[in-house]
Amino acid sequence: MQHKKGFTLVELLITVAIIGVLAAIALPAYSDYVTRSKFVEATGNLADLRVKMEQFYADNRRYNGPVAGPVAGQCGVPGGNAPTVADARYFTYICASTNPAGNPIGDQQFVLTATGVAAQGLGGISFTVDHATTKNTAVTAGSAMASKGYAGAGCWVRKKPSDC
Repeated sequence: MQHKKGFTLVELLITVAIIGVLAAIALPAYSDYVTRSKFVEATGNLADLRVKMEQFYADNRRYNGPVAGPVAGQCGVPGGNAPTVADARYFTYICASTNPAGNPIGDQQFVLTATGVAAQGLGGISFTVDHATTKNTAVTAGSAMASKGYAGAGCWVRKKPSDC
């Protein structure tokens, strides 16, 4: 009696089905994991910029540059209102300092914002932190991030929909 080596068609179909099921589960989970890993850039850089703003305030009693001069009204971080961040890849950064009720001694409040770069798959999400260390996440309705299931929250979102 002669035995033939190889796989039957049923064995091959079962193997393909198992691989298909695993791929259907693993790929979306991996894609979400990669997206969440990009958030670390924004939250880390915002925390660092906030500390630099507080250091500037401790030295100058204001969050902005001098009233007169080349940096008038600019945030007290390198780059001013467009902060310089060495590893900015997935987000762009903006700083806005404000002067509540016309305070004559300079700006006493600020908001730092990291906005997701659409080309990196992060269009429609932004993280903010202000002078009172209030953290927020905003997600634009109908954006790429909203379609991935993320939502805004009164914190820095780490998982969807709005887990902090």
